[in-house]
Amino acid sequence: MVFTSTRDSGIDLISFKDAILNPNAPYGGLYTLSHIPKLTQDDIAKLSNLDYKELCKSIFDKLGLDIDSSILEESLLTYDSFDTKIPAPIKKIENNFYIQKLYCGPTRAFKDMALQPFSTMFSSFIKNTNQKYLILVATSGDTGPATLSGFANKSNIQVVCIYPKNGTSDVQRLQMTTIAAKNIKTIGINGNFDDAQSLLKSLLKDSNFQNELKANSISLSAANSVNFGRIAFQIIYHAYSSLEMYKKYNKQINIIVPSGNFGNALGAFYAKLMGFPIHTIYIASNKNNILTEFINTGIYDISNKSLQKTFSPAMDILKSSNVERMLFALFGDTRTKELMQELETNKKYQVNSDELKMIQKYFQATFCDDEFCLKTIKKYADNGIIIDPHTACGIKAYEKIQQDSNAIPTILCSTAEWTKFAPTLAKALHIDSTHDKESLEKISKTYNINVPKQIVELFQKEEVNNKTLNSNEVMNEILSWIRS
Repeated sequence: MVFTSTRDSGIDLISFKDAILNPNAPYGGLYTLSHIPKLTQDDIAKLSNLDYKELCKSIFDKLGLDIDSSILEESLLTYDSFDTKIPAPIKKIENNFYIQKLYCGPTRAFKDMALQPFSTMFSSFIKNTNQKYLILVATSGDTGPATLSGFANKSNIQVVCIYPKNGTSDVQRLQMTTIAAKNIKTIGINGNFDDAQSLLKSLLKDSNFQNELKANSISLSAANSVNFGRIAFQIIYHAYSSLEMYKKYNKQINIIVPSGNFGNALGAFYAKLMGFPIHTIYIASNKNNILTEFINTGIYDISNKSLQKTFSPAMDILKSSNVERMLFALFGDTRTKELMQELETNKKYQVNSDELKMIQKYFQATFCDDEFCLKTIKKYADNGIIIDPHTACGIKAYEKIQQDSNAIPTILCSTAEWTKFAPTLAKALHIDSTHDKESLEKISKTYNINVPKQIVELFQKEEVNNKTLNSNEVMNEILSWIRS
């Protein structure tokens, strides 16, 4: 029993399994680790010799997650479907600078790293029960495809995916709307990702909605990073990369994380808290730079901001929900609850100077605009390296690191394959094309790179699951679907 609420650690602790199946924590908080173990140098030496799957097993054990070994083993087998031997391979770009490819899974984005094993684990937890589950997921374009891919046709599980209509790339949309599994429902909403995430959180807390589900013998869960099952698997690849670099350089590394909702960065934060050889976590944002402002000033203020659409849409987010878990780890439940209530009431909060210094012990942050993003894609393509727009934003942070110190090895988390954002790549590369299919073909031919089979096949499928609604219509739509 190692999980507690970010807003009331005095409640009875619950297990990892219960936190996964029922992620709605008391007082509107999030379930999180009540204690984070510290590794010794001897631990680091031993862990450095493990392969990726064995490292995951060892870290889960040290965190006290208490999972049946056969369930964890089965969950980790999902990495065998990736197109690389190591799920998150590391590629050297130049001296002291590396990219970790987190997009080698079936939906070509980093969310596969967590959601492929997570979906199998969730299904295993309920395998020998008669309990049925409705899993909700809100997406800015990558979480949805990975969730639907993992849960399609799973027994006793229905999944509803909510995404902002016109807020994803065509490939991302097709990855959701072409899935024909009967247990899957995809709903585009008229709004942005913050609207989708707010809708998900309101449904998780809505007593009338939950009562309707109970009347149909259905329990409610979520696949967004509100669910710690996601975060647990995201710790692993940061730990892995730090150990690989430690073996090479015998020193701590910097990790750059293109971030919107802070879940990926949170995985790196927990790895650093445990004692893995991580020096600084650099947050890279686009012009929706709420995280950069917060880490640099201690002020989280969305009261006068509106979400801006950019070429890196997975980071088009203002309400970064996982910051709450970081605040709890550093400052405890009372202070976290106070700050979160200020955000809910006034749409802003401010940490004090000592708290800001503590945050900056772990994080630095920067951001870039779309112009920098496009120029960076072109610059790297000219040198034979094709990157997506989110990875391009991370280059801005690398340039900042170079100015500060070029002695620390740095890994940039490449969170998506270029194929998910082909029109943006075409614009950056001065290729005359506006549609995904045409852009994919022209970029592939121009730069002699393959488009994965699963991306090509999307354009041959029918969109069978593409309803669009206003937010206030979604609850009734879901309830009608589960009753049918």
